[in-house]
Amino acid sequence: MRRYVIPCVAVVAVLMTGHVSAQSKAKATNVPEIPFDSVPNFLKFPSGLYMGEGIGVASNSKGHVFVYTRTGETRLFEFDQNGNYVRELGVGLYGFAFAHAVRVDPQDNVWAVDEGTNMVIKFNPAGRVVMVLGRRPEAVEELGNMSGTGSAPNSNKPYSFNRPTDVGWDKDGNIFVTDGYGDNRVVKYDKNGRFLKSAGTAGNGPGQLRLPHTMAMDAAGNVYIGDRSNARVQVWDNNLTFKAIYDTVGSPWAVCISPGPHQYLFVSNSVPDNGDSRAAAQTGEIYKMELDGTILGKFGKAGKALKEFSTVHEIDCRNPNELFVSEITDWRVQKILLKPQPMKSSGGR
Repeated sequence: MRRYVIPCVAVVAVLMTGHVSAQSKAKATNVPEIPFDSVPNFLKFPSGLYMGEGIGVASNSKGHVFVYTRTGETRLFEFDQNGNYVRELGVGLYGFAFAHAVRVDPQDNVWAVDEGTNMVIKFNPAGRVVMVLGRRPEAVEELGNMSGTGSAPNSNKPYSFNRPTDVGWDKDGNIFVTDGYGDNRVVKYDKNGRFLKSAGTAGNGPGQLRLPHTMAMDAAGNVYIGDRSNARVQVWDNNLTFKAIYDTVGSPWAVCISPGPHQYLFVSNSVPDNGDSRAAAQTGEIYKMELDGTILGKFGKAGKALKEFSTVHEIDCRNPNELFVSEITDWRVQKILLKPQPMKSSGGR
């Protein structure tokens, strides 16, 4: 029993110091407001089926929307382009325990990242599991797990994760995984799941990470990492070499890059999921940016009404003017319509 004493004390200490949410006010000033609307009740659940925490949302080329949610268990739902319920994927799946992100690749395969089982699961468009990265720990192994085991260079294992958070791909089909809460790294695999490279250590310097919570890829294969506890977005190239830092938009809980031809970066400075109202005045907004970090505008604020955001955990921006936003503490997904306007970019990058 003694091995549980230190982690419990550490958790209490974190809670007492108030750093558990790792939330930061955005540094950018004079950012233009983007007018927008929210479509009420877009998703239509069948009678008797309910959504829990809005953990992940993604769309495919047909406009179908995939919603990853934590209810009594982790579940993955599909809706059509009009918000009508289609089906559930992965019912009873061994790799589902604690949802963290869902993404759809260019071939319409659906990828689910499960923080609880340390697995990244690929479904083909028919809903069949066709690839698994990582492995769910055996219960007996969990008894001996201690934190802080994966922050030294090249010390992490190629094919296992420590609470992974997100997944993405480059034009050649190489797979990138942010790993995550425990290992503070990004891992690169080829299209068949063979390990190529791992990069990142715990810290706040360039190329170091404190909770890589979210990730997006641009057309050139660069990796945009939501370095949440460092309150910045880091940009790494396709070989996982550091390129740039954008540190003016608060703590990035969710990032998304639109497919183009002109690509935009969306970043959510989410209100923390501990529900602390003191953070609401300085969080909750979503920023629209150029890939070079130039801020074009922002929209939304913390809250639970329509057009307000309550802990945004994932953004889908397949259409940069029609976003889907999943929210943890309001148990929903909003469809957001950005209104066209001549926007003057902010200098607060």
